[in-house]
Parts: sequence; C-alpha cells; structure tokens
Amino acid sequence: MSHTVNLQMPSSSSSSSVVEPPHWMILLLLLLILPWPNLGMATTPFTTPLWPRTVRVSADDICQRSETPDGGLAVRCSGLRLPQVPVGLSNLTTRLFLDKNLLGSLPADTFCDLLLLQELDLSHNQLSSLEAGCFRGLTSSLCFLDLSSNKLSALDPAALGGLRAHANLTHNPWHCDCRMQLSISQLDLDPSSLPGVVCQTSDLPTLGAAGRPLVLLLEDWDLCLAVRRNTDVAMLVIMFLWIAMVISFLAYYIRKNEEHVRRHLAYLKLMQLRQV
Repeated sequence: MSHTVNLQMPSSSSSSSVVEPPHWMILLLLLLILPWPNLGMATTPFTTPLWPRTVRVSADDICQRSETPDGGLAVRCSGLRLPQVPVGLSNLTTRLFLDKNLLGSLPADTFCDLLLLQELDLSHNQLSSLEAGCFRGLTSSLCFLDLSSNKLSALDPAALGGLRAHANLTHNPWHCDCRMQLSISQLDLDPSSLPGVVCQTSDLPTLGAAGRPLVLLLEDWDLCLAVRRNTDVAMLVIMFLWIAMVISFLAYYIRKNEEHVRRHLAYLKLMQLRQV
C-alpha cells in the first residue's frame, strides 16, 4: 500500500490530526528540563572531590594511616585536592604525605602539634607563600622536607624558623636574593637536586643570573653584598647625622652660655658702678 502526503493546508471541515514530535526532540527536551548532577563534588573511580576552601576537612575521615616500625604513624593524604592542611592530625605522626593537593599557602603554626614529625611531603601543590612560623615545632624533629613542584618564588629565613632538614626545592620559580641565600645555608639540600633549583629571576638581572642554578650563582656572586653595602651606607649616614646633631647641640649650648656670661658680667659692672 502506497502512502501519499498531502502538503495542502487542511480545510476547516476536515478533521484535525495530532502530529507526534520526533524522538530526538523529546530527548533534547528531557536533557534541558532534568537537573544536571553536581560535577564539582561527584566522586568516581577516576576523580576526587573538590573540597570547599572554607571547610576544614578532618584527617581521620579522608587520610590513610599506618603504623611505622618506630611506633609512629604514617599519614597519607595524597591526591585528595585539599586546599588546606586537614585538621585532627595525630601528634604521633612521624611521616606526613600531603603531595598532589591544592595547597596554596602555609599559615603560621600549621604543624606546631606534630612534635615527632620526621618527614613532610608537600610536593606537587600550588604553594606560593610560606608564612613566618609555618614550620614552628618541627625544628628538632624534621629530617626531610619536600617542597618540589610548587609555585614558590621566595624562601624567607623567618618561614624556616631555624629549620635544618634535608630538603628538595626543585621545580619552583625562585627569585634569588639575599633571603634565599640565607635560607639555603640553613637547609641540607640533596646534591643531586641542586641543578633543579633554578633562579627564574634575581637581584642581579644584568649579570645573566636568571635561568642559572642557584648553586652556580652563589659560586660567583654574594647576593647579600648589595644589602651589606646598603646597610653600611645607611649606618654612615646615621652616624653623620648623629655627629651633626651633637655638634649643633654643643654650638647651641655654648652660644647660650656666652649670652649668660655676658649678662652676668654686665650685671657685675653695674653693681661696681653703683658702689662707687
């Protein structure tokens, strides 16, 4: 049986027929109407949740813990996309792995309760700043510190707080200055990692320091020399101003005393004239 399609508009006397929409149009409407899942917090075997920055996550809920031969705890919080260090870390922790997260900074006293911590892995994060005192409490215990593959450009001695540990500082956009030189002298850098500590910028840009490993730069230049010169000049200026102030005070004192002596002599002459 053949089917013909009438392309003419139906007359008013003809009965109206209902035309069903195609299946693809129905599916499109369903996709537009139905709510989309929250992709930011969806967890699948291939993704990890993106934690809000305002929420402090507990280490007991997300981190893996295991005992170490020395009786301590190894806490592994790797690859969890954490924007902050989790709370509730046990004070028995001797090894802490926070690598492959989204840490952007380390506030002061971040690890102050982990007095037994020996190894700290902060590699492959987004660290761009280390606040003064962020490693407070780890001075006597920490033996290894991994800060590789971050966004650190400055390393301040105040942030280390006297920390002396075997450290890995490779793959960071370092700005090499006097603070960097003083900080490096505190740490025990792995000799094999020294070529990877590269000065992306420096206080010596005109001397070709940018792009050179820090260890090679320190062999040829003292990055604190300019600071010492500026300090010496400032001390000389201060001494000159102090001496000038003392001389001015002495001159003022002598001038006032001379006026006082002249007045006293004039008074004595007047008294002698009255007695005569």
